[in-house]
Amino acid sequence: FTCVATPRIKWIQKIKIYKTHTRFYVIGSNNAETKYRILKIDRTDPWQLNIIDDGVDYTACEVQDILYRLHVGNSTTLINKSLKRGLVESYKGFGIVGFIRFKEGYYLILITKRIKVAEIGGHSIYKIEDTSMINIPNSNVKVTHPEEWRYLRSFQTVDLSSNFYYSHSYDLTNNLQHNFMLLHHNRSDDVIKRPNDVKICIKSTHIRANRLWQTHGRDMKPCKRFVWNNYLLDGLQDDHITDIWVLYVIHGHIDQSCVSVYGKSIYITLIGRRSSSYAGTRFLKRGCNVKGDVGNEVETEQIVHCATSSSLHHTPFTSYVQHRGSVPCQWFQDITASVVPSKPPITITSDNPYAQPTSLHFQQLLERFGSPVVVLNLVRKREKRFHESVLGIEFSSAINYLNQFLSTKQQIKYHAFDMAHSLRGTKLNVLAWLANIAEHSIQATGFFQSKPDLYKDTLNKDHRWRTLGGQRLGSCRVQTGVLRTNCVDCLDRTNSAQFVAGNCALAYQLYSLGVLDEPAIEIKTDVTRLYEEMFETHGDIIALQYGGSQLVHTINSYRRTVAPWASHSRDIVTTLSRYYTNTFSDADKQSAINLFLGVFRPQTSESPMWELPTDHYLHNNNNDVLSTFSPKTYTDWLSSDVQRTLPLPKEMIESVRKLNSATDEACHGVNTTHCDDCVDWYQDTYRPDQLTVFDECFSLNMTSTA
Repeated sequence: FTCVATPRIKWIQKIKIYKTHTRFYVIGSNNAETKYRILKIDRTDPWQLNIIDDGVDYTACEVQDILYRLHVGNSTTLINKSLKRGLVESYKGFGIVGFIRFKEGYYLILITKRIKVAEIGGHSIYKIEDTSMINIPNSNVKVTHPEEWRYLRSFQTVDLSSNFYYSHSYDLTNNLQHNFMLLHHNRSDDVIKRPNDVKICIKSTHIRANRLWQTHGRDMKPCKRFVWNNYLLDGLQDDHITDIWVLYVIHGHIDQSCVSVYGKSIYITLIGRRSSSYAGTRFLKRGCNVKGDVGNEVETEQIVHCATSSSLHHTPFTSYVQHRGSVPCQWFQDITASVVPSKPPITITSDNPYAQPTSLHFQQLLERFGSPVVVLNLVRKREKRFHESVLGIEFSSAINYLNQFLSTKQQIKYHAFDMAHSLRGTKLNVLAWLANIAEHSIQATGFFQSKPDLYKDTLNKDHRWRTLGGQRLGSCRVQTGVLRTNCVDCLDRTNSAQFVAGNCALAYQLYSLGVLDEPAIEIKTDVTRLYEEMFETHGDIIALQYGGSQLVHTINSYRRTVAPWASHSRDIVTTLSRYYTNTFSDADKQSAINLFLGVFRPQTSESPMWELPTDHYLHNNNNDVLSTFSPKTYTDWLSSDVQRTLPLPKEMIESVRKLNSATDEACHGVNTTHCDDCVDWYQDTYRPDQLTVFDECFSLNMTSTA
């Protein structure tokens, strides 16, 4: 047998909820409605969430029989052969976001509307369009509390219909490289040895028509940093409840477009994952907390692949990952004054000579992405009044200190560029300078490529391709390291810089797919125009989530060919909108985010959320950071486990190691003999049991250059 791994599909994709006076019955089915599961939720206990999952697969006839018996058993009267007050169908949906309790009973959060926004290797990605909050306790046991309505209103301020995404089969919380390596693991494959005795098994599986082969589904462990409903899922993450009910929701932005090259479709997918750690609004989440989590942290991944095949195994995929986040030092801007200036003064909260929070942040990056980490700091250096420059001094000082204790290959590569001054005070071409940095960055980190180089590339003498960074694992090219970009807000300047870096990587990705003759792309082409539109939309949405307005300075603002007055009026309006939002509504938004993520939990808190003077201690629950460090960690700040795997990312290595050391393959896979719906991505994508209307077909309605 040849064993092929595929992400295990959460096949429950349609939900109907029926209620009686004592229970909710959640009926989950596959898309074809041929297989069902049932959850029973007790309504008689207002304080506890009691869920029963019998773990039995039912047919449609069996479910109808169960519902009829429940209907009859819960009916109280029989008038003219019509049953009254029996089982009542209350809601329909597509998935459960989770459960939440404030001061009264629990609520169930149900996805009631969704829209498909992308497709990766046959796996559908959905955006949540609407949800319903269902109060679980019945009227007989329901308790009332005067604060309940206020918590409920605050919770609903986090609009789940605004840029929340999920998939039933693809792990959106991890990047494509991480997911691909886990799927192509096989314990019988050759062991690829890395320095420092790191061993991992990576090999593409080839399926031949004359061999027996078997597919098994692999559970993809999510990256909890990017799961936004982790707290809400506490009620479903129980040993007695099957995980096919669990959906991991991310927040950020996802967009997909098609580039037509002589009739050949190339898909460009942009995924922005917003971190749920130290999440919040612009002025209230600056810098980092004591754990090294930074404000406005977003991982941006661009996936470019040829759409001639749908399979994740047979299609050539490429991806490139960037990172943005606030300057990883402890600083803030005070907006509590009666009159808030447009640029509140920046205050460094702690003078830490050993840069512990900064070191924890870079340890996270090295663990997730490998080395080298390339830092592009865009804060101002020349100012009439000392403001942003204090952050640049603090940041560079911290990196210089940390680099003392790293080898040359592992050191953080730091670049500082006063982008605002260069645009206004000099004749420097800002985008050209950024393109130079982007080229150096991708040469250092490389990008992910799922298939071997094309034969023409092996003959190519282009020095840029021959000297490209990253690592080779089997037939794959792996990105090692990441470009980390920041300004003060990580919005306007950062987005323009990330566009330039992404455009540079796009050229390499298209070259690896055989679309370009060299890893360079002209700025005035259909593909770059399309990519710029995608990235500007991406930047606007990230800015709305963190800053309360769209980008003040767009990518066009940094082009010398555009007259400064052309976008000046738009910039003024956007600046005023951002100022108003930050001054008057950020505190309420921050409270709602804290409530949604479980940073503040009403049922365990003695004081109401709105009476807390600050949420600092909620996000810095280990405030005595010095007590967690021994003198040794002042120099050995990077853990030996992370160092041992570099330049490869420890998170990926550890995930593959766990598969290597597994003694029972059933721990990580599900045999198709027992569960075709868990692994049949073709059925899940194309749904041959349903009539497909071309006008509604996702691939035909996608934004395209054709």
